[in-house]
Parts: sequence; structure tokens; C-alpha cells
Amino acid sequence: MSHGTPHPPPAPVRSGVPEHGRVPKYYLVKAELGELLAELGPGGALPTEVDLAARYGAARATVRQALRELLLEGRLRRRGRSTVVAGPKIEQPLSLASYTEGVTRQGLRPHRTLIGLDRLPADPAIAACLGVAGGEPVWHLERVLRADEERIGLESTWVAVARVPRLDEDFDPAGSFYRYLRDQGVALGGAEERIETVLASPREALLVGTPPALPMLLLHRRSRDTAGRPLEQVRTLYRGDRFSFTLDLAAPTTD
Repeated sequence: MSHGTPHPPPAPVRSGVPEHGRVPKYYLVKAELGELLAELGPGGALPTEVDLAARYGAARATVRQALRELLLEGRLRRRGRSTVVAGPKIEQPLSLASYTEGVTRQGLRPHRTLIGLDRLPADPAIAACLGVAGGEPVWHLERVLRADEERIGLESTWVAVARVPRLDEDFDPAGSFYRYLRDQGVALGGAEERIETVLASPREALLVGTPPALPMLLLHRRSRDTAGRPLEQVRTLYRGDRFSFTLDLAAPTTD
């Protein structure tokens, strides 16, 4: 099963052109900037706003709006005081493969930074998700996700202490939680996953290192073991400018 994207998808028909035919000035500048990005290549530094305004005969505010959209789309990145061309987005398959496996498959080095590992009594919502009694002890594991040292997400995992009682003693927070579960003899049997777009809270934006206005992809996952019992509840926030998700769809077996 291939998860890569060998060729960029085609642009929409009449991309950027409203029905009345008048294209906003900033969009024209954005289109011309797109050609410049292709010339510079990933990591290439853009000229200043002043230079770009002179180059395209546009006001700085118009250039700034075009740059802002390219930043939100993940085609540009801030590097100190410079703006550079971003590389391709990280593609994560929608499957039970771990984040570690998905990032490694693309030649990047996955890493996680521990924010906290706490033992808490399960509140009613978490107890219902994990299939445990209210007040039963659960672990809450929170980590920043990285790829080649770049912060790209924030992961929050809940799991019953009874499932992994020594999590605080023998788990490496920088490693894969799914690999740890396998090592403990706990096998994943399936999961339900829901994806939505959100804006990060101020705390989340600070941890991930993004502006609060940057759209994020939020995944909710409830995993089960091979016996069908709830195993974990995960909330993962991914940077919308650095992540995309892929899924192979099989043809239906019936009409």
C-alpha cells in the first residue's frame, strides 16, 4: 500500500477566479509568489516585503496578505527574521501505525518531548472512554511531537493504570507508546478516529511553537485491544501547515 504522493494534485478549474471574473490583487501576487517559490526551492529565502512590493508593483499590505496565506497553507516558513520556502508536508497514513512509523517511513527522525506523566483519578468522561469505574487511577501522558527536531504536534494519551502499571518506571517518553504496549504483551485490535480542524489554545500554541491563528488538525482516537475492550483515548493536535493525512480506499464489495 503506497501512502506517498508522487505528483502534486491538479489545481481546481478556474482556481482563484470568482464568477464575476475579478481576481483580488493579493491573489495575483500570491500566484506570482508561487512561481518564485518554485524557483527558490525548499529552504530558499524570500526577498523582503519592500522588495516584493516593488517587484510586483503592489502595496506592502497586499504582499503581506499573500504571504500570510502562503504561511497558513504551509508553503512558507518563518526562520528567525527571514521567510523561507517550506518543504513538502509530512504525510501520515490514517491507520493503526504509530506516529513513529509514519514519520520514519518518510526519512525523518521522530522524537517526542515529555510535558507530563501524571497518575489521576478518572473523571466520568475519561472513565466512560476507557471502560473503567469513575475514580479509578489512569495515566495522562502529554508529549510534544517532533520530526527532525521540528515541533509539529501535541499528543495527550489516557490509559488505565491497571493496563500498564509501570508506565512511569519503564517507559521511554521519547519512544513509541504502541511499541511499549506490544512489549508489555498488549495488542491493538482496532480504533475509532475522528478528525476536525481547530485553533490551538494559547498554551497549545506555545508548546507546539505556532501562532494561535494557525489552523490545526485535531485527531481523537479511541483504541481497543484484540478482545474489543477500550485501551486508550488519545487527543493529538497536528500543525495544519506541516501535516496531511492519507488513506487508501478499497472498492465496495457489493453494489
